[in-house]
Amino acid sequence: MGAVRKVATYLGLGGTEDYDESYDYEDDVDVEGEEWQPASERAAKRWRPVTEPSRIVMLTPRKYNDAPIIGRHFRDGQTVIMDVNGMSTAEATRMVDFVAGLAYGCEGRIERIAEKVFLLAPAEVEITTG
Repeated sequence: MGAVRKVATYLGLGGTEDYDESYDYEDDVDVEGEEWQPASERAAKRWRPVTEPSRIVMLTPRKYNDAPIIGRHFRDGQTVIMDVNGMSTAEATRMVDFVAGLAYGCEGRIERIAEKVFLLAPAEVEITTG
């Protein structure tokens, strides 16, 4: 037998070989806690629309002490629009630094959408510009 045939046989691509024993197929294969479903049905469940609509929260913090409110909404999976126009430049810079760290730590994104207005999007939210 040549090398190519040996490799083809090893990979199951070669000719059929006779087996000594027959294989008994079990029709009653039970997976604990799950009923068998075709892959298409499992995929349809995975990509089903969310039962409740997404929320976008608009926040206008007045001081840096409002940062936990922004963090709470973002960690709950909500998209947050943050307007820091009412803050001093020093506090606004500090707030944006905090929010950028929050977005990075939670694998989200931060985008500037206007002067002193920022969009914080969780990882599952896609942001497109056009």
